[in-house]
Amino acid sequence: MTVTPIELSASGIHLSRGGRIHAGARPADAGRDGWHLKAFHARTGSDVHADHWHVNTEADEIVSCVIGKIRLYLRPQRPGRQGGGEEEIRLTAGTAAIVPRGRWHRIQLDIPSTIMTITASCGGRLESRADPL
Repeated sequence: MTVTPIELSASGIHLSRGGRIHAGARPADAGRDGWHLKAFHARTGSDVHADHWHVNTEADEIVSCVIGKIRLYLRPQRPGRQGGGEEEIRLTAGTAAIVPRGRWHRIQLDIPSTIMTITASCGGRLESRADPL
């Protein structure tokens, strides 16, 4: 087997439970079992769907800032409660956060950044923000 470089910004990396790794054109097959690694350069809020909330219902998600500076927002677990505003986590180059399964979240760029995420291949949903940017 020949080992060749993979352009992460153009490929999806699928890590199967059986220990196999497959790289291919995006998007990855959402029906697959296993994990998906995605890395991309984001220049604007539309590159990270800043006007949407995202949730992973099947697994936690790692969100990492490889280069740049981003803000990860977590929606309150119990909306409407006093002190229950969005939680803001600032990520700079080389840092990451683990978003718990079932927790709605979104990313906002402070500067153009390279972001890497790892989560299960299935169970993700998007929801438009009520107060778009």
